[in-house]
Amino acid sequence: MTRKALITWGGWDGHEPGKVADLFESILAADGMVVEVQSTLECFADAEYLRSLDLIVPVWTTPKIEPDHAVNVSEAVARGTGLAGCHGGMCGAFRENVLWQFMTGGNWVAHPGGDGVDYMVEITDPDHTLTEGIEDFEVSSEQYYLHVDPATDILATTEFPIVHWYHSSNRSVDMPVAWTKRWGLGRVYYNALGHQVNVIDHGPALEMIRRGLIWASHGREAALANGERFEDYAAEGTQC
Repeated sequence: MTRKALITWGGWDGHEPGKVADLFESILAADGMVVEVQSTLECFADAEYLRSLDLIVPVWTTPKIEPDHAVNVSEAVARGTGLAGCHGGMCGAFRENVLWQFMTGGNWVAHPGGDGVDYMVEITDPDHTLTEGIEDFEVSSEQYYLHVDPATDILATTEFPIVHWYHSSNRSVDMPVAWTKRWGLGRVYYNALGHQVNVIDHGPALEMIRRGLIWASHGREAALANGERFEDYAAEGTQC
């Protein structure tokens, strides 16, 4: 059966959402997926449509999301629709919505030094299918400080502080760059790289994101093959 994906993009132009969406569309189409691309959040209003998808890829920065739209995405992912994205579109989006933050596993809070910081991305789980064969690599971009769900499975990190600022008076930390998590039957993948498309359109960053998008799209079949059911996770009356 042909898998189906939705890419929805918009928001702040500085993150080049249209170009990032084009990159993601090319990755998914090359994997044989049927891809619908929209430049509106109204696509999140159709709960049944979202549940019919194998993957949702949000490429949005800063706008607000309607609470019921966030619930619709959450319910779709809980039933097996994958959710995947990068910095300029997923964990820098809808930051006032705690359900979105809980589902995606993190929230952007700062990038000390702005753009053009040289730093290393260190692969912390080299045996995972999403990182196998990928070595540590250098990036020149914004370096992101995130508030991250401790339940996520971290794939890669970067060391803070490199640029000294008020946070430097704390101890050094290994800040997550890429992770996975589960949401009901669904798979969630996030990669903090992607301030602009030229950071993620080549090399190890591109390969990590390519694998992450495709991996997230197979969540439903993997969960069902493992004998999982939506009812295993659904609890009547539970709300975020």
